[in-house]
Amino acid sequence: MNTLKNLYFQFPEKHRAMIVIVLLAAFVFLILSAFLGNDEPAPEFSPGERYHIALPNEDTPTMVIDADAPILTPKKKSSLFSDQLTWLKESVKSGDSLAKILNRLGFNSRVTHDIANASGEDTGFLRSIKPGDEINVGTNTEGKLIELIYVVSKTDSYHIKYDGTEYVATKQVKDVEIRSAFAHGYIETSFWNAGITAGLSDSQIINFANIFGWDIDFALDIREGDSFHITYEKRFVDGEFIGTGKILTAEFINRNEEFQAIRFKDGEYYSPDGKSMRKAFLRAPVNFRYISSNFQRKRFHPIQKRWKAHNGVDYRAKTGTPVVAAGNGRVTHSTYNKYNGHYVFIQHGNGIVTKYLHFSKRAVKKGQRVKQGQVIGYVGSTGMSQAPHLHYEFLLNGVHRNPRTVKLPDAKPIAKEYKVEFEQLAQQRLSELFSSKQAFTMSYPTQDVVTGG
Repeated sequence: MNTLKNLYFQFPEKHRAMIVIVLLAAFVFLILSAFLGNDEPAPEFSPGERYHIALPNEDTPTMVIDADAPILTPKKKSSLFSDQLTWLKESVKSGDSLAKILNRLGFNSRVTHDIANASGEDTGFLRSIKPGDEINVGTNTEGKLIELIYVVSKTDSYHIKYDGTEYVATKQVKDVEIRSAFAHGYIETSFWNAGITAGLSDSQIINFANIFGWDIDFALDIREGDSFHITYEKRFVDGEFIGTGKILTAEFINRNEEFQAIRFKDGEYYSPDGKSMRKAFLRAPVNFRYISSNFQRKRFHPIQKRWKAHNGVDYRAKTGTPVVAAGNGRVTHSTYNKYNGHYVFIQHGNGIVTKYLHFSKRAVKKGQRVKQGQVIGYVGSTGMSQAPHLHYEFLLNGVHRNPRTVKLPDAKPIAKEYKVEFEQLAQQRLSELFSSKQAFTMSYPTQDVVTGG
C-alpha cells in the first residue's frame, strides 16, 4: 500500500487529478451496474420524455425519471384499486333515500349524483330501496367511495364500482342449486294442519290446494284419512338453504280417489295422461271460511222474509277478502244497487255468465276484459246482506246452475309435440314419488313426519 502511495505522489498534480476522476468514474459504474443488473443493456434516455422504472420491491414508492432533469422523485403509490377496502354498512330506514344514506355516511351530493348516474346497468333500483334493506359502501384509504353493494335477495345484488374514471353498475346473480325433496301426510283434522305437520310452508299448502282446486273443494270435500304426497324443490346458494321452490309432483287421495299432477316446463300442471289440471272456470272465486247458504230452488230470505229461489252459493269470508274472476271474460256490469250492493257480472264464452254480489269495493269497470284469477272486487256486506260474504252465481245459456256441481270444461291438454317428452317426465317423477311414498306408508303412524331431500 505504501509503495502505491509513494508512486501516486511521484506523478505531477495534473496527472494525480486525472487518476482520481478515473477511479471515481469506475466506482459509479460499478454502483450503476449493480443497480440496473449486469445482463441488461444500459438505458438510453431521450430529452423531453418521462420514464418510469419499476423497482424490485413493490412496497417501495414509484420512482420517476425525467430525462430533462434527471432527479429521482418519490411518488406515492395509489390505493384506488386496492382490494383492501373499508366497508360501511347502513340499514335503510323509513323515508330514506340514497342521498340521505350517503349523507349519513359522510358523502356529499356530488357523490350521490355520480352513483345515481352510473353507467352500465340501469340504476333505477336505487329509487325503490325499502326499509330494512342493507346498503354496503367500500372506501379506500383516502376515504373515496370505491364500491356500493345493494343486496336485493339471497341471489341477486347490484354493484356500483369506480373504475378509475367513472362509476359502473352491474347486477350479480348467484347460481342456485336445486334439490328434490318429498313431503307426505294423512288428514286427521284438516288439510292445513296436516300440511304444517308434514313440514310444508303456508305458501306450499296454498299452492298445492290451487293445483287441485278445479277437482277438489278443500273446504268441503276433505275427509279424515285422505292423504297427500309431494315432490318439491329445495333451493341452495353456496351450500346454504334459502327456501323452497316449485312443486314438481303432487298427489292427493280423496275418499280413495287418486288425483295426480306433474309440472311441465311451460309452468302448467297436467294429469299423467296429459290433460290440464286447469279447468276453464274456478270452482270457488274466493278464499272462504265456509258456505253460509247453498244453491237452492226454494229458500226463506232472511231479510225479505219470504220464500224464493237462491240461485247461487254464499261464501262467508272476512270483509276485504279478494274475489277473483272464475274465468276469462268481459265485464258487462260493474255498479251498485240496493239489492246487490256493489256487484260485477262477467260474460264468458260458450254462453256462460258469472255474477258476484255484495262487494265492499269493486276493482274492475264495465267493458274491461279480465283473466282467470284476476281480482275483480273485495268481499263486503253491501245491499241486502246480513254479514260479509260473496254471493256467486253461474249461468249457462241464461239458466242458473249450481256453481259447485256444474260440469266445467277442461283447458287445453299438453301440446302434441311435447307429449312424448311429458310422458317420460311424468313416469320418472311419479316413480320417484312412489318410492318415497312407500317408505312413508311403511313408517306411518310410528313416524309423524317424513320429509327428505
